[in-house]
Amino acid sequence: MAARNTARKRAFQILFEGDQRGADVLTVLADWIRLSRDDTRQPPVSEYTMQLVEGYAEHAKRIDELIAQYSVGWTLDRMPVVDRNILRLGAYELIWVDETPDAVVLDEMVQLAKEFSTDESPSFVNGLLGRLKELKPSLRREA
Repeated sequence: MAARNTARKRAFQILFEGDQRGADVLTVLADWIRLSRDDTRQPPVSEYTMQLVEGYAEHAKRIDELIAQYSVGWTLDRMPVVDRNILRLGAYELIWVDETPDAVVLDEMVQLAKEFSTDESPSFVNGLLGRLKELKPSLRREA
């Protein structure tokens, strides 16, 4: 499972970079893939990283709507950029990736928040993704 953990971290980094640069995440993904092929010092982009980024890109509008709708006291624009992109990745994997258990998604996203964000972020990420997990059956019907 360490490979999946690394894949999620890289997918988060790609989403974060796209958000920071104002660039399309698929363009950033292509840049990462090209760089890993051209520079042996760069780690390869795994198939699962590609699946996560491409899946997020496919559902980005709906994911941002859900995050905005269910985050209490935070608009998407006011949210810390790290938290916003962890939530984007987590929402995609939670709602649209069946082979990953929900508890694993929540735990992995909380770990990313602990590693890359503020002290308050893990509970915020856990709470919002927990809410989406509860609503998952109805959210999937809407999708």
